Amino acid sequence: KAYALVPAAGSGSRLGAALPKQYLEIAGRPLLYHSLLALARHPRIEQVFVVLAQGDDQFRRHDWRELGARVEPLYCGGETRAASVFNGLLAARDSIAAADWVLVHDAARPCLGREELDRLFGELEPDDTGGLLAVPVADTLKRGNRDSRVAATEPRENLWLAQTPQMFRYRLLIEALRAADPAAATDEARAIEGLGLKPRLVLGDTRNIKV
Repeated sequence: KAYALVPAAGSGSRLGAALPKQYLEIAGRPLLYHSLLALARHPRIEQVFVVLAQGDDQFRRHDWRELGARVEPLYCGGETRAASVFNGLLAARDSIAAADWVLVHDAARPCLGREELDRLFGELEPDDTGGLLAVPVADTLKRGNRDSRVAATEPRENLWLAQTPQMFRYRLLIEALRAADPAAATDEARAIEGLGLKPRLVLGDTRNIKV
């Protein structure tokens, strides 16, 4: 089976808005709603777990009924993304089997398409490790120095921009996050790499932006 987990415990401090970023309105709905909708609509995904901050008082103020019973809030967010994902996996352990897939998706990626999800399932189902959506780097890359001047132009061959969802087996993912440095594991693939494994890159879409 496959499940989705969306870490949404951030305070949005970098954005400087009055509300956490995931609750800012887009097209009459919270940003988080659009990110959840793509997952909740996919027939392969059994349940979507949303990891919220323990003191979150915004989630219940919104109407999530259109998403049905497939979305379940978990009030166990941590100080980092990795901690929130790890806590969410622990909280959902009675629902998810060791070999089940978990798709971790950013709360602030509201433009995930059905085609990308289908491609992710199609390419990763037979894979032993799992992987992530990503797009090849198209722009020229410059490395800067302390004076904000170009120190070097970096070759962009074989470089990809990581996106989400990132899809791994439950047991493997929780093992990787338990062993990872939460500050260094900025995404799930990095934690998996820490085990010496090589996640598969699945072609995403540039429209799958992170707000």
